[in-house]
Amino acid sequence: MTQPLNIVPPPPPSPIERLLSPFGRFARTESAGGLVLIASTVAALVAANSPWAGAYHHLWETPLSFRLGGHALEYSLHHWINDGLMAVFFFVVGLEIKREVLVGELASMRRAALPIAGALGGMLVPALLFAALNFGGAGAAGWGIPMATDIAFAMGVLALLGNRAPAPLKIFLAALAIADDIGAVLVIAVFYTAAINLHALWLGLGLIVALAAFNRLGARRPYIYVVLGLAVWVCFLKSGVHATVAGVLVAMTIPARTRIDTGEFSERGRRILDAFDAAGPDGENLLTNRGQQAAIVELENTAEAAQAPLQWIEHSLQPWVSFAVIPLFAFANAGVELKGELAQAFTSPVTLGVLLGLLIGKPLGITLFAWLAVRLRMAALPSGCNWRALHGVSWLGGIGFTMSLFITGLAFGSEALVTDAKVGIFAASLGAAAMGALLLRKQAPSDVPEVPEEDGEVALGGSVAAG
Repeated sequence: MTQPLNIVPPPPPSPIERLLSPFGRFARTESAGGLVLIASTVAALVAANSPWAGAYHHLWETPLSFRLGGHALEYSLHHWINDGLMAVFFFVVGLEIKREVLVGELASMRRAALPIAGALGGMLVPALLFAALNFGGAGAAGWGIPMATDIAFAMGVLALLGNRAPAPLKIFLAALAIADDIGAVLVIAVFYTAAINLHALWLGLGLIVALAAFNRLGARRPYIYVVLGLAVWVCFLKSGVHATVAGVLVAMTIPARTRIDTGEFSERGRRILDAFDAAGPDGENLLTNRGQQAAIVELENTAEAAQAPLQWIEHSLQPWVSFAVIPLFAFANAGVELKGELAQAFTSPVTLGVLLGLLIGKPLGITLFAWLAVRLRMAALPSGCNWRALHGVSWLGGIGFTMSLFITGLAFGSEALVTDAKVGIFAASLGAAAMGALLLRKQAPSDVPEVPEEDGEVALGGSVAAG
């Protein structure tokens, strides 16, 4: 998230701002989202293995309905979280994907080749390992579970390592996770879709086309995209294609252009501030000075015109996703009863497939495919990184938590298989985080060589990492 420049001292904080400032400072740290996610997971495990386990599980089966005339949407609370709130998560993922494709690390093949190659290997190898262990078995449908990377956890671990993880390495991991998300969305849309209601699907796609048309016509007000976006979500919910895919598709229609460029913003801003100064003397009450009020409104409109809706929508939603949507999803889905089942779960081919996929397949696939891309001269190592560092960060790709849990719910209807998969996800994600941190901590900052730039551009430069 963009931080303020603090060019001039901010106004004195109000009492409530002073009270909440420690929470604000925590929320701005890179590892904050991951720490909240860990806390939610621990809370879910404690609740599911406590005397109140029955109440915990019963809570998520509570029906919740919305009615409009003769039409109604009625699902369990668990269903609303997984298909409703997670659509917001996928919407933000879609905004990040669009931003990275337009101006970020996926904007050119020169910069995108390495993370795309790593992501491809990090999806194929884990899926093949899982499929090999579960071929023809009850858990065969879970091959997509070990394919995904949880960017919140992974980036949180990197943040805790400080300067042992150079900035280009963080950018590589972020771009890898974005490319990984693209693959996960495609897998969900194509392979984890129920019977399709073509009428609802075509209606939803028609609304997507309408949103794209509004974008081309210059519509920038969020309410247009909110109203039609909700309609798209309902259509996909009824179509059989998983409703969260609607979040990504709607995100692709959000305008990424500004109405004015930087030069025009600077010129307008100065003229407006001059008009503000000319409208009244210092110390005059703003509430009674119409000229100054008009200048403030015009300055707000000018600032809005200089920002892309994609940018400020993403920044506005990111805290809600990091500190509300994802933790609530984890609390609703991570509750596994471990009493007497833990040892047995590790003999299950589903648990072993997830473990091997995330813990072995992910780092092996990412490193191998990245090496092949460099060897074939399709890509180059990021500036300031060596193969030891890249292999260390590839282990963090094995933290599959959020997306892996999500795909588990789509892949299995059996509670036993869901439990086996969750045990594998927890164990593998913990092991991958520990191993990645250990490998990167062993590498002193001085061990990381500088890679010279070629043709005025590094292999993985850039200034923005998806968070």
